[in-house]
Amino acid sequence: MSFLGVRRHAPLPAEGYLPGFDGATGWLNSPPLTADELRGNVVLVDFWTYTCINWLRTLAYVRAWAERYKDRGMVVVGVHTPEFPFEQDVDNVRQAAERMIVSYPIALDSDYAVWRAFSNRYWPAVYIADAQGRIRHHQFGEGGYDDCERAIQQLLREAGVDGIADDLVALTPDGFEAQADWTNLRSPETYLGYAQGRNFASHGGAVIGVPSTYVVPDMLMLNQWALSGDWTIESGASVSNGADGRIAFRFHARDVHLVIGPTSPGASVPFHVLVDGQPPGETHGLDVDEEGRGTMSQQRLYQLVRQRGSIADRTFEITFGTPGAEAYAFTFG
Repeated sequence: MSFLGVRRHAPLPAEGYLPGFDGATGWLNSPPLTADELRGNVVLVDFWTYTCINWLRTLAYVRAWAERYKDRGMVVVGVHTPEFPFEQDVDNVRQAAERMIVSYPIALDSDYAVWRAFSNRYWPAVYIADAQGRIRHHQFGEGGYDDCERAIQQLLREAGVDGIADDLVALTPDGFEAQADWTNLRSPETYLGYAQGRNFASHGGAVIGVPSTYVVPDMLMLNQWALSGDWTIESGASVSNGADGRIAFRFHARDVHLVIGPTSPGASVPFHVLVDGQPPGETHGLDVDEEGRGTMSQQRLYQLVRQRGSIADRTFEITFGTPGAEAYAFTFG
């Protein structure tokens, strides 16, 4: 322990200069910011997209750092680079930011120009720059929270900010932001469009781009999925054409999330969730009740299952009560 009780750490390497945000297509929560204007501040750049569960599980920490250090010389800039087409809609991003309490500046990166300027490849990705504009720390993917905050503290001290304590934020995130149960997580992110889809198990395989009738097989192997009813499998999503369209997935995880939305803006599509053929009861997620009932009215990530007990291979099913559901991707936690 050093003088005044503040632990000192090894110098952080320089990784190049902050590229800036010239390619942003718009801004939320702030007028446009430039790298030159931000000089003199420690800057944390957080790449995100609002349906990404991996980013959501980091949000509580980024939000806490933004609040804790905003008056000490640090600025957080969220760069929203969309994964799915509907995430390019500014109103969708604005509503998501309000719902998720993302109140720091957001650069809208619908054309991926900022993403390319950073040579970024990940959601989430954090880059931390010092007061001279040099990137000194990065974190790709979840985790690394202690190292990120220690880097913030070290760079603020280097910038001459007095009184930066050495303690770290202590959080127990819940809801979507709860940390994954990594010990029991054996199901991967799975896309439901033909461009990136895998492990599709309906009899006869996928028919690309035209309405077709599918049947769920009697048994699914772990991480296989299947459709039942009239669906069109498009490049980025599976789209239901009739009532009672069903998706089944054999999974092993605490949480089941699904990126879904109505095909028509403003429409509402009721759905029903079963786990091993039964209503979820206490294992229901945030977006369904104990009977497994829910309504889809926005294009976003829905939490459909959160198990409270032992984790085993189980079969998830969701049935949409009316036509017009777009299903993009499963994620697990």
